[in-house]
Amino acid sequence: MEAGGECFLRQRQVLFLFVFLGGSLAGSQSRRYSVAEEKERGFFISNLAKDLGLSVGKLAARGAQVVSKGNRQYFQLNHQTGDLLLHEKLDREELCGSAEPCIRQFQILLQNPLQFITNDLQVIDVNDHSPAFSENEMQLKILENTPPGTIIPLGNAEDLDVGRNSLQNYTITPNSHFHVLTRSRRDGRKYPELVLDKALDREEQPELRLMLTALDGGTPRRSGTAQVHILVLDINDNTPEFTQSLYEVQVLENSPVNSLIVTVSASDLDTGNLGTISYAFFHVSEEIRKTFQLNPITGDIRLIKYLNFEAIHTYEVDIEAKDGGGLSGKSTVIVQVVDVNDNPPELTLSSITSPIPENSPETVVAVFSVSDLDSGDNGKIVCSIENDLPFILKPSVENFYTLLSEGELDREIRAEYNITITVTDMGTPRLKTEHNITVLVSDVNDNAPAFTQTSYTLSVRENNSPALHIGSVRATDRDEGANAQVTYSLLPPLDAHVPL
Repeated sequence: MEAGGECFLRQRQVLFLFVFLGGSLAGSQSRRYSVAEEKERGFFISNLAKDLGLSVGKLAARGAQVVSKGNRQYFQLNHQTGDLLLHEKLDREELCGSAEPCIRQFQILLQNPLQFITNDLQVIDVNDHSPAFSENEMQLKILENTPPGTIIPLGNAEDLDVGRNSLQNYTITPNSHFHVLTRSRRDGRKYPELVLDKALDREEQPELRLMLTALDGGTPRRSGTAQVHILVLDINDNTPEFTQSLYEVQVLENSPVNSLIVTVSASDLDTGNLGTISYAFFHVSEEIRKTFQLNPITGDIRLIKYLNFEAIHTYEVDIEAKDGGGLSGKSTVIVQVVDVNDNPPELTLSSITSPIPENSPETVVAVFSVSDLDSGDNGKIVCSIENDLPFILKPSVENFYTLLSEGELDREIRAEYNITITVTDMGTPRLKTEHNITVLVSDVNDNAPAFTQTSYTLSVRENNSPALHIGSVRATDRDEGANAQVTYSLLPPLDAHVPL
């Protein structure tokens, strides 16, 4: 049982969990701060001293730091005033993309005594982007016998803003033949559909030119436009039809370039040129064009660029099948990117204490945080150090750990420790990162001088002259520096009648 207990005490591996320690290591007083994007560096956020209920002097004495995840710092702390200031201009679209609300976490680290306080920074969107179409002109070919009520999809605009500042609706030039509807995709994006109100007559009006406008909901409202060029066609009575209106596929993010993702297929009951089908992307983004290639004859979609799950999780790709008469059908391909464990864990050191006085009780040696860009098990982290060292790892607030000495150290036994912190994720295969820390042990005067012999016997002849060398004694001290300097003196004899 004792051997088993020692083995348990020696184990240093700690599973990365979001565990809050009690006492001085506990996070408290969590707050959410907010700032509008594009504010200049130095913008005042809040008075941190006031928020924490500390004076400015107390805040400085406790060694306050503001720590963000990874190496990017969003704040700077003015230690003279206790003000929390913006460190750099923030771009909400760069930080969070389409995610809303845009929240970034940071920690306030108080080192004396050690305390962590986790806070949120919400970056508020401002209406700094206008809706934009990928093409300035859309060309539609519509049969003259198309019945009223027919819906024709149009290319959508994109707006990088979110919420009310994002794209809200579409309008089109008033006319007697068409009106436009605003629809929403499953991912929240809005796209326009053209609705035929009145039958067309090619002989009366062979073409129409209308202006499509995309409007956001910001104040003031921003807009983008594209021209819709409608060609009225003689009868081609069959349009291409896809075998599936929706294709859904999953692709590993490490799939090699030129991998076949999916093959789309459409058919047309017409014969000859009117039944010949070609495939093309339909109003897709530049990112999709850089990532996928569509064979216009076979319908094969292949990778032309490596995927990155950490950057983009899902692609929604619209495909158009067009026959020789200009009629087309539409289908959508949803590509789900599957995460692969391709990012090693990262370790960020916040503070280190060295040297450590020997004989000190449990002491905080280092504070560090760990992170992993992967998700699921691929992003779960285990931290460990060597088992034969008198140090332990303890999880702190969220992704922070503390390295502590385990009891008192003895410089005379060992004056220096090289500690390797190993951070391993739980993915397959497992990836790891190692970080080395050197800890020095400083001397304390905890050793008394010791003579090389317990007793010395010296002989001297009588009638000797003064200052005659009789013999030598020697003592040593295991301490170092001034603690090891030895001086000698003669003590009074035990028998007062015996002269010294």
